[in-house]
Amino acid sequence: MSFSRRLRRFAATLVAALATLLTLAVVPAVAAPGTVSGGRLDWGIKHSFLSYVTGPIAKGSWSLTGGASTVGGDTFRFHSATGSYDPESGALTAALSGGVNFKGHESNGTFALDMKLSRFTVKAGSGSGGLYADVVSKAKDTGTVSSASQVKLADLGLGGIDLRGQGGTITLSGVPATMTAAGATAFGNFYPAGTQLDPLTLSVNVKAAAEPAPSTAPTPSASAKPKPADTPSAAASSSAPPAPAETPAETPTAAASPTAAPRTEFANGALDWGVRRTFRDYVTGTIAKGGWQLEGGAADGGAFFRWTPAKGAYDPATGELTAAFTGTVRFRGMESGGAYGLDLALTSPAVKVAGGKGTLSADVSGKSPNGEAQQLTGVPLATFDAAALKPEGGLLKAAELPLALTEEGSKAFGGLYPAGTAMDPLSFAVALDPAAALPPLPDLGPAAPSASASTPATPAATPVAAASDSGSGWVPVAVVGGVLVAGAAVGTVLLVRRRRAA
Repeated sequence: MSFSRRLRRFAATLVAALATLLTLAVVPAVAAPGTVSGGRLDWGIKHSFLSYVTGPIAKGSWSLTGGASTVGGDTFRFHSATGSYDPESGALTAALSGGVNFKGHESNGTFALDMKLSRFTVKAGSGSGGLYADVVSKAKDTGTVSSASQVKLADLGLGGIDLRGQGGTITLSGVPATMTAAGATAFGNFYPAGTQLDPLTLSVNVKAAAEPAPSTAPTPSASAKPKPADTPSAAASSSAPPAPAETPAETPTAAASPTAAPRTEFANGALDWGVRRTFRDYVTGTIAKGGWQLEGGAADGGAFFRWTPAKGAYDPATGELTAAFTGTVRFRGMESGGAYGLDLALTSPAVKVAGGKGTLSADVSGKSPNGEAQQLTGVPLATFDAAALKPEGGLLKAAELPLALTEEGSKAFGGLYPAGTAMDPLSFAVALDPAAALPPLPDLGPAAPSASASTPATPAATPVAAASDSGSGWVPVAVVGGVLVAGAAVGTVLLVRRRRAA
């Protein structure tokens, strides 16, 4: 075989290898399956249904459970999404916390309409999806109560939507929802299958599956042999003599340990209060057209606000408690020319309990809903029954205590609500044991939209893809470039040898 033929065969082999590497370089790597951790579902169910329930025919109402909240007054928000996501197939499952209970057509204390929806789950793939929920409902005609788990309420219109290869935050906005036959049964046959429901918006945070941790066990080698059992350790070979073994009599047992005195001083705690749902809806609704700002440690839990941390004291003998919490929630609305007709700030709320009676107070500043300016300190806003408060697990914790507005609280809200009005329930926890963990906030997912801006529905669902790693694509290109350089170098060497041989 002549030298020129060998050179041509080498060149052909090199070209084939480069073509293979280029093919591998342009094929994107498929991300590992991930988990859904945090996020929210915003859904109004059906606007006409809400109007019917609260209207002059049903004369009913609806209530929220499990930390669900409202957005803009007519949209429900369910929180703390968990589930799975497969970037290769685009399959997404997100289960959410919270629920809603509808009641209407009351007669002698019995409601002909009584439906509970909870544990919503969205299952979506590329081009299709469904909305599921646990349902307890009563048939409109017979009054028979039925209970079912994970009923498919609606088909989701995801035509043309490709969910493959996404990550980070996945958002599906304005997804069309069509009632299924099972959904029609769940709604007591108020609507037939095929009825268009309100569009929904889902936003979830996807975390990549954790890679298996590399083994940390040392690899045996000739230079690192295990020591015999009688070989003294480095610590034992120091100048300090080894400590003598304690005798059983000198080692107190757990049963003999004296009980620690209750801690009466604390420096951590959290207060959860939604003020009043209708007030939040008023602030963000069509009249005030406003929102709220969180400052100094306050946080948004969806159905409530959280003020934290806290400091104070608790006397277990008398049950007396003083707890001062940190943060500010500022409500603003009715803006005109840069000025706000409503500008109400609730700062540094405090809880005081004595004799089984509790009071919630706060500093109040700004303009009340009637436009009156105020700057008040320690206003007693509402009262509650605290007779059942008892420490447990290192916490003194209260969950959803009914609150009644005081006269001073009514004035703070500009007379919008009379004294005695039931405000949103109060929850709080203070850490009598510094190691005790406070109850977690509902997880609304990253970059949750502000309460003043509900997500508008769009004609078709639009997924928000995760930003890709801009650096990862350069690795295969660099490999191919290196092969090209190496191939060129080999070709040059062969060419030089050929010329020398000639």
